[in-house]
Amino acid sequence: MTDGENSADDLSKSEDISVNRSIPDIIESPNFNDAYTAWHEMLEAESRGVAGRLADLERKVLEQSDELMCLKATLAEALRRVSQLEGTKINHQPSIVSSPLRNGTAKDTVRLRTQQYTGSKTTSLEVNRRSYGSSNLPQRRAVHYQSTGSLHSDSHSSSSVSPVPSPSPRATPLPLNKKPPPSTPSPVANGSSTLHKRWSSTGDFHQHNANSPSGMHSKFSTKSFLNLYNTRSNNFPTPNYKHGTKEATFNEEEKTVRMFLRGRPIILYVPSEMGDSYDITKVTTAPAQKLKLDWVYGYRGRDCRSNLYYLPTGEMVYFVAAVVVLYNVEEQSQRHYLGHTDDVKSLAIHPNKMLVATGQCAGHDRRDARPHIRVWNSVSLHTQAIIGMNDFDVSVCCLSFSKADGGSLLLAVDEAPDHIISIWDWQKGDNGHKITETKCSVDTIVAAEFHPLDRNIIVTCGKSHIAFWSLDVGGTLYKRMGIFESRDKPKYVTCVGFLQTGETITGDSNGNLEVWGRGTNTIWKFIKGVHEGAVFSICVLKDGSIVTGGGKDGRIVLFDSSLQKPREETQIEGHFGGIRVVSEGCGSQLIVGTTKNCILTGTVELGFQPIILGHTDELCSLASHPSIQQFATSGYDKVLQLWDAMSHSILWSKDIGEQAQSLAFTKDGTTVIVGCTTGRWMVFDIQTRELLESHSDGAEPIQTIQCSPDGSMLALGSRDNNIYIYQVSEEGHKYNRVGRCMGHSSYITHVDWSTDSQTLRTNSGDYELLYWNAATCRQIPQTGVMRDVEWATNNCTITFTTIGIWPENADGTDVNFCDRSHDEKLVATGDDFGKVKLYSYPASQPKSLCHSYGGHSSHVMAVNFLHDDTRLVSIGGKDTAVLQWTVS
Repeated sequence: MTDGENSADDLSKSEDISVNRSIPDIIESPNFNDAYTAWHEMLEAESRGVAGRLADLERKVLEQSDELMCLKATLAEALRRVSQLEGTKINHQPSIVSSPLRNGTAKDTVRLRTQQYTGSKTTSLEVNRRSYGSSNLPQRRAVHYQSTGSLHSDSHSSSSVSPVPSPSPRATPLPLNKKPPPSTPSPVANGSSTLHKRWSSTGDFHQHNANSPSGMHSKFSTKSFLNLYNTRSNNFPTPNYKHGTKEATFNEEEKTVRMFLRGRPIILYVPSEMGDSYDITKVTTAPAQKLKLDWVYGYRGRDCRSNLYYLPTGEMVYFVAAVVVLYNVEEQSQRHYLGHTDDVKSLAIHPNKMLVATGQCAGHDRRDARPHIRVWNSVSLHTQAIIGMNDFDVSVCCLSFSKADGGSLLLAVDEAPDHIISIWDWQKGDNGHKITETKCSVDTIVAAEFHPLDRNIIVTCGKSHIAFWSLDVGGTLYKRMGIFESRDKPKYVTCVGFLQTGETITGDSNGNLEVWGRGTNTIWKFIKGVHEGAVFSICVLKDGSIVTGGGKDGRIVLFDSSLQKPREETQIEGHFGGIRVVSEGCGSQLIVGTTKNCILTGTVELGFQPIILGHTDELCSLASHPSIQQFATSGYDKVLQLWDAMSHSILWSKDIGEQAQSLAFTKDGTTVIVGCTTGRWMVFDIQTRELLESHSDGAEPIQTIQCSPDGSMLALGSRDNNIYIYQVSEEGHKYNRVGRCMGHSSYITHVDWSTDSQTLRTNSGDYELLYWNAATCRQIPQTGVMRDVEWATNNCTITFTTIGIWPENADGTDVNFCDRSHDEKLVATGDDFGKVKLYSYPASQPKSLCHSYGGHSSHVMAVNFLHDDTRLVSIGGKDTAVLQWTVS
């Protein structure tokens, strides 16, 4: 009996209704309906009362939370003022405040930077060394940085791309609306600065209330209540922030140019022969010479799959960085598709073997490098369609053309948290038409393929799953998960292929193969222990044979079409890495991509030979040979490689055992010097690859190495802010330390020798340009007397002759490297946006025009002209690519 019936029965008793009356009679009674209605009204009234009391409690909790936050803010302010008073006792001199504005911060963001001066006779260099600690200086910019935010910003830190932090130590900022006492310097950042940063933004309180779950605004949500300073009394002037060459000025009396980097003024002296004719308003035109991409060294196999195929044109197609390469091994020629603006992550071949689809990831600037798909013709390199320019969030990690209908549909998977799978009618319009999309899986997706025989059937696999999808005529996707039954479910289903009879075959992370019945989601055949470790690739050949590749054991196993037992197998040498992808090549040949960014070709019976060797970790250093068409590269993969630019081949590769940061050839070109991240540097003979010398200077990375023009001296710039000078003897086989140059307040970035081998000029991480006497290791403070010195190289990015390479709003880290041609007519640069740029030399005008070239997807760490200036080589950092350009 229900509660309503019980209540009705009780009320009937109170009205002297007979207990012996039947239940149907009671329900039909009018008294029962009145009682039932009264009972519901009572419950509704009680519910309203509870809701009201709950809302009051939530309001009180919010108010108390705001009060606690206000108290914490007040405590933080008190701690700041105590710190300020303590700073006053230490130094009573007024501070000079300069405030650089970071790109990407809010308009009302202000950062205060102090430069303290003492009344003692200490030199300015010693003051600089005390004022700027190396631990507070920015590191070399990588692909992404986390935004440090502002102490008065309404937004929290994020992982979006932002400029590298300022090299200057940052004190706890004064409030914007309170003028500091004239005798009180800004307090130095201490233990309380973290607490102040956390609680000083009133926008945080406002945001907290706006996002409250109840949607109610607290009485403390107004910023005026929590503002600890009176805005109406704000008479603190806003500094004039200056960046790059936009505010550059020319002093006609002193013949100097004044430019700014990160708000810091930089004085550059105009050479005497140009002093009277120099006009800062002129615009230097771009050079008549241009660059053309000649060769791409490298392959992306370390983290991408299904990205190596053979085309009817006789070329293999693959990608590295933002370049899709079409490489004809027999003719030793390359063509390049350069339509992408950032890392290419996926590749698919149309059933007609002529069209190619490639997908890219989002870049540094989402406006210029949005994730999308490009469909293009492999013969003409003409772009057929650009798909999903505003539809993908992270990157297109999987692509597949439909096969049973002739390739009219295109499947794509977005590498977002939900791994959205979308189906496109790519030929409809210029940008394709999206038929449908749906969430695929919260776990990683490693492969997605259209079935070759069953129309509108799709198979996806990845972490702990395999899914069979069907696309109906209405454009809806239906999913069935694969069932492993009593067999152990693998951690990953790592690859997928299709037998000629229509069954699906998969490999997993346990080294097993599973054959799934056609049209079912159950296992028809199970082959255990084919590989030790994961099966990374399955290739079904034209004759029905099946080839599998192991990612850990490096074995390639050949089965017949019945999968009864392995017919043949071979082992790839360990230094090439594990098997990433196996694809059918020309005739009986197979092409193999490895996890160490190598490409090999051959057969299971006869073995495999490498045709592409690449670096596997961040590529940091580059040096061109002084007399022949060769260059060397090294990086964090601990590998030193010597390349021949004419034959487009690698001459040798050597594991040096340490991460490399810098490179240089000696004057005669017989030895190469490698600077490591540990402060150690080594000298190798380029013919025998023998280690000739090994030294250590400091415990920080050797950032740059330069040999003097006469070959008698060597300069090494370190991250410990020092330049170490060595005397070279015995034809570059013996090195004796002369001394070290001390005076920079940040790590050394670039070094140039004068043509007479007597003088050095150096740049540092905080945008200094200093000059040194190499013999005495002493600084030359009279920089004006250096205006007419001739320099053997121009690798320093901050000089009078390289003013024009800096953007108008440069923040100091935009340009990573520059190199002047040997005929002194061109200067090339590599920047943080993956661009290689070519300028006329000297680029001494602030608005110098240039030619800009893409191809790299990461910051370009170095560029070098080869000895005869006919070619230029550039290296990317994270993209591990080496690009060779012809100058014409």
